[in-house]
Amino acid sequence: MDENLHIFMEYKIIPEEEQNYTRIMEEIAEVLPNYEVENFQWFSAADQQGLFVEMFEVPTLSHYHTLRKWRCSKDHHIFGKLDDCVEGGIKKIHCWAFKAKTDQLKLR
Repeated sequence: MDENLHIFMEYKIIPEEEQNYTRIMEEIAEVLPNYEVENFQWFSAADQQGLFVEMFEVPTLSHYHTLRKWRCSKDHHIFGKLDDCVEGGIKKIHCWAFKAKTDQLKLR
């Protein structure tokens, strides 16, 4: 991946929807490679019930903008399913893109 874009998504789910959420996330994880997503990781917070984070990589900034739009759209046929699970709906999903800087460090 030339640009080394690391994507972080963070959101809180409705506790009563966790089983449904898990089922939807299994479906999402299965299709993410179709969107050129690599190294997908999914975490639940150890100290905050219902808080989840996804981390993955995409090859370009365009991929990031497109995925961000789709992941926060109720109209997307797969990603929109999360709207009933996320507190406040999927418009409350926080999403950021970062470029790796560790390769620029000069370690002594």
